Amino acid sequence: MLNFSFSQEQNEFRKVMRDFAKTELLPTYLARERQGILPQQMWKRLGELGLTGLRVSAEYGGSEVDCVTAGIAVEEIGRGDFNVASAVSLCSLIGEILSKYASSELKKTWLPPFASGDKKFGIAVTEPGAGSDAAAIRTKAVRRGNSYIISGEKSGITLATVADAFIVFAKTEPELGARGVSAFLVPADLSGLERRGYEDMGNIAIGRGSLYLDQVEVPKENLIGEENKGFYQVMNGFDLSRILLGLQCLGAAMQTLDETIEHVKTRHAFGRPLAQFQGVSFPIVDHFAQLELVRWHCYRTLWLRDQGAPHTVEAAMCKWLGPKVAQEAIHECLLLNGHYAYTKEMAIEQRLRDVIGMEIGDGTAQIQKLVIARGLLGRE
Repeated sequence: MLNFSFSQEQNEFRKVMRDFAKTELLPTYLARERQGILPQQMWKRLGELGLTGLRVSAEYGGSEVDCVTAGIAVEEIGRGDFNVASAVSLCSLIGEILSKYASSELKKTWLPPFASGDKKFGIAVTEPGAGSDAAAIRTKAVRRGNSYIISGEKSGITLATVADAFIVFAKTEPELGARGVSAFLVPADLSGLERRGYEDMGNIAIGRGSLYLDQVEVPKENLIGEENKGFYQVMNGFDLSRILLGLQCLGAAMQTLDETIEHVKTRHAFGRPLAQFQGVSFPIVDHFAQLELVRWHCYRTLWLRDQGAPHTVEAAMCKWLGPKVAQEAIHECLLLNGHYAYTKEMAIEQRLRDVIGMEIGDGTAQIQKLVIARGLLGRE
């Protein structure tokens, strides 16, 4: 039996999220970019709403929702503030990794303040020479007594400048390649860890930057999961985050489309509303159709994950097509709104800059196509 409906609880949750996005996030979206940071009170607000702990069990203060419900949250928040949605997507990924693989002691110490919004976490995989090829990371972790000594450089890290701790992926058996990667929980205040922020085109409020680890000593208890299993942990997690990032982009595009529809219905040219011209209405229809198709594919893929069914290929499709169709729709809307939309007085140009960043993060379109090709044709 096929059922394409959300539950009553999920529909009610969507209404709460949309109201939050409309009343609390959208009016201050531009201001947060100009501040260059998501303030701590915003993290606390997300914690109050259960959004920093969506994939954390109730035992540790989390919301413990299914993946489809997490997708609803990210999509709706993407309508209000793309960068806040990035934070919620990231928290879902990190919350799931820690909940699945961290020791009981690590969970007891770190998950409650994480779920409440008191502590912010980043995830450090990418390096200057290892982005799309995550197995090629060069950061090393050497066991020394009751500690691991970690050295290396991480780049393009969300929350690099503001996180309280990071999940750092490093080679513990370099000769094994992907089979020699481990994951560690690294507090940001440890000696030997330095960070530097970027001046990005978009996504400014999420504090992206680089981490430099110089002989950072981490207790062996901070190992997440089994040694040399980190690569497979993060790859499984990326199947979730790729879907959520797709929905995040679609939410921003749908909000822009709604705003543009109102504009073309009220703006007149040659004695008629712009909406009566096919040159205006047909592009809107084209983008609406594409966004809806990808949106439903994202929710089906989240459903597959909730069922424990294979979904790596489907997740790659979400990450490839979500940002692509979203940035195309927002770009078209910018043109339909005219020259004011090109100014920083309207949210459209900021959404465009923010969404473009997601065409890179968590794997480019080329990498997603490679994943899909391997699923269809085999790795050989």
